[in-house]
Amino acid sequence: MTDTTATDPVPGPNSDADRALKAKHRTMWAAGDYPRVATEIIAEFGPTLVEACQIGPGDRVLDVAAGSGNVALPAAAAGAQVVASDLTPELFPGGQQAAAERGLELEWREGDAEALPFEDGAFDKVVSAVGVMFAPHHQLAADELVRVCRSGGTIGLVSWTPGGFIGQMFAAMKPFAPPPPPGAQPPPLWGDEEHVRALLGDRVEGVTTDKRAVRVEQFDQPEGYREYFKSYYGPTIAAYNFNSADPAKVAGLDDALAEVGRRFDIGDGSTVLEWEYLLLTCQVV
Repeated sequence: MTDTTATDPVPGPNSDADRALKAKHRTMWAAGDYPRVATEIIAEFGPTLVEACQIGPGDRVLDVAAGSGNVALPAAAAGAQVVASDLTPELFPGGQQAAAERGLELEWREGDAEALPFEDGAFDKVVSAVGVMFAPHHQLAADELVRVCRSGGTIGLVSWTPGGFIGQMFAAMKPFAPPPPPGAQPPPLWGDEEHVRALLGDRVEGVTTDKRAVRVEQFDQPEGYREYFKSYYGPTIAAYNFNSADPAKVAGLDDALAEVGRRFDIGDGSTVLEWEYLLLTCQVV
């Protein structure tokens, strides 16, 4: 989780290094139960992007790093023709079941956000809710978002901010995580408006941004989220697995994550956490 430098080499697509890195990412996100997190905590992100991008009947929509379809399902419910794409197809079954229960039809495709398996300009709307931000090489992922969206089409993103709760949680985990791969950048940078503007460059126009927050009230104490994430959230599980042989480091990670919870608790007699995110939309030139 460190900033990349200009000298960091980026492994080429489909190189041995790239395949190994993506395999690690797939394993990480398949651990735990991310669909549960998406349903219980950030379900609002889907309707938020559908509204912000004005998704409606007939729109061709791609949900990048879709997970279990947090955005894809409400987009399909709005009448759009939707493809849900993710590097980790192990996340699809929950979304597929939910789609069947709601009578929704959409396509599920395995795909790397840094090398999407779609033609240029194939979609009217390209969206991602706290998904594409976890692709390690930001410029490659941003280039793909633009490439697969038609001219005049809309890109819509929800990303955790660096200074918000999840951004600070990742900062707390950083000393306990293995070194980042070559060329990788911290995911919460996607929640920095200037960073995303630089990634997209002059290929887009009409950029709008809005910082919002998810209000989380389901934990009975500030550090309660830590136990939840240790059970269900891939990156947190990976951090604990990396330190599992050293009880002192596990205790240190426990303390670091608990401190984040206490720092962000705004409740008065109960635990209330607000997790800040950046909502960004733009049109492809």
